Amino acid sequence: MSKVSYYTPEGLQKLKAELEHLKNVERPSISRQIAEARDKGDLSENAEYDAAKEAQGLLELKISKLEDIVANARVLDKSKMDTSKVMVLSTVTLKNTTNGARMTYTLVSESEADIKAGKISVNSPIGKGLLGKKVGEQASIKVPSGTMTFDIVDIKMQ
Repeated sequence: MSKVSYYTPEGLQKLKAELEHLKNVERPSISRQIAEARDKGDLSENAEYDAAKEAQGLLELKISKLEDIVANARVLDKSKMDTSKVMVLSTVTLKNTTNGARMTYTLVSESEADIKAGKISVNSPIGKGLLGKKVGEQASIKVPSGTMTFDIVDIKMQ
């Protein structure tokens, strides 16, 4: 059963580009490798052929998964989103109550997450702990190192 995932327009475009690359570049490349290995003779003792067939199977699985993700992807309309609480595509400014450090994260789908760019997955512990919170509320979030508490300072759309 596939689940709906929400993406930014850029994130969905990136997924579609990856899918097209796999179909139009990787798939023909593996087909050529299989043909070359087949031309080398006896398939029962041909390790190149076996490796190419295995790579083809893995590629087809990856293509199938990406097609499923793209088919169930939804692009969120930022203009219709509620900025009073944290949700997917919210950019949230937090203050760590322990050390006073401020940080800003944008909550995105798992495939768009990039901590260096300040994008965290809504499925991560922090992402899950922030969902539904409002400015002025505190979020106590269990992370691998213990429990962290954050004050929600600001919420805006990306």
